[in-house]
Amino acid sequence: MDNVYSLLAFVLLAGMILGSALLVVTLRNLVHSVLWLIVMFVGVAGIFLLLNADFVAAVQVLVYAGAVCIMIVFGVMLVQRPDMQNSNPINWRFKLAAPVVGGLFIVIGLLTAKAQLTASPQEVPEQTVQALAPILLNDFVIPFEVAAVLLTVALTGALLLVKEVKANGNGS
Repeated sequence: MDNVYSLLAFVLLAGMILGSALLVVTLRNLVHSVLWLIVMFVGVAGIFLLLNADFVAAVQVLVYAGAVCIMIVFGVMLVQRPDMQNSNPINWRFKLAAPVVGGLFIVIGLLTAKAQLTASPQEVPEQTVQALAPILLNDFVIPFEVAAVLLTVALTGALLLVKEVKANGNGS
């Protein structure tokens, strides 16, 4: 019975992820697209919870749904376009991308079905955070800090670029 509930949760989360991802790329209002991106990231965190990866789910919500989307929203708000309703236009590439994505979806589905038939299930360890923390904070502390500094520099540079555009009065 527990397997039926996990399958139902997976199907609901997958539908939520696919639906919100479709809305992200098709909506014309950029702010609404970012809000649906947050919904998609939370759905991916739900998938991680189904896989018993609690730490990765928490990082998904904190880093992607929190920091990245808030940074995008601040960037959109700082630009202050006069016509925000059409800030995310759909162009001719969408007509090319839709069949390519559909074909990739079918290929990935077939490969996943094949992998499910051939793979043997493995148990997920109970204490995943305790094994991951020493690796991040001992072995990979320098790349971890470099990534943090790089993200801070990128955010500062983006804010300076936006401030420079607003100072010139060139809003487009």
